[in-house]
Amino acid sequence: MSKYQDVIIAGFGGQGVMLIGNLLAQAGMEHGLEVSFIPVYGAEMRGGTANCTVVMDEHAIGSPLVREPLSTIILNEPSLTKFQPRLHKDGVQVVNASLVDKGLLDAALRTVYIPANDMAHDLGNVKMANMVALGAWLKATGGLPLAVVQEALNRVISAHYAKLIPPNIKALEAGYNFA
Repeated sequence: MSKYQDVIIAGFGGQGVMLIGNLLAQAGMEHGLEVSFIPVYGAEMRGGTANCTVVMDEHAIGSPLVREPLSTIILNEPSLTKFQPRLHKDGVQVVNASLVDKGLLDAALRTVYIPANDMAHDLGNVKMANMVALGAWLKATGGLPLAVVQEALNRVISAHYAKLIPPNIKALEAGYNFA
């Protein structure tokens, strides 16, 4: 049985979309999987749209392009509008309840509706909403063990910002436990 997993992560520039995509790709490699990571930026980086696709598998990845993702992490409403219709019918979407109205969710889809911004604020920094959402994704999909992703933070966050690793570990745990 293949350990194939793909995810489209989407939000505004500045929400840490690329950071958690990069983290997921790094953790996947460290876990012995083949990985592809494709970042896509909108017209502006901060405040514009941003998304990335991460594909992980124990076998060589034939194409990094994903038309119908098995999962998504949606950090804002425009991203929900764009990517929810593409989600595989048996897939799962992790949606930021702090910024996305519940009435916009497709009831036929499996959704983890998590108040990522609010939880990150309670943890001390709203900028960690991306890590909260990634933690929820890890639990909802079983894509990678939480500990593997937490350990990979040491290689994704530069030594200059090492003080940010412990709070990000807590944010991942909070999202994981919520889901």
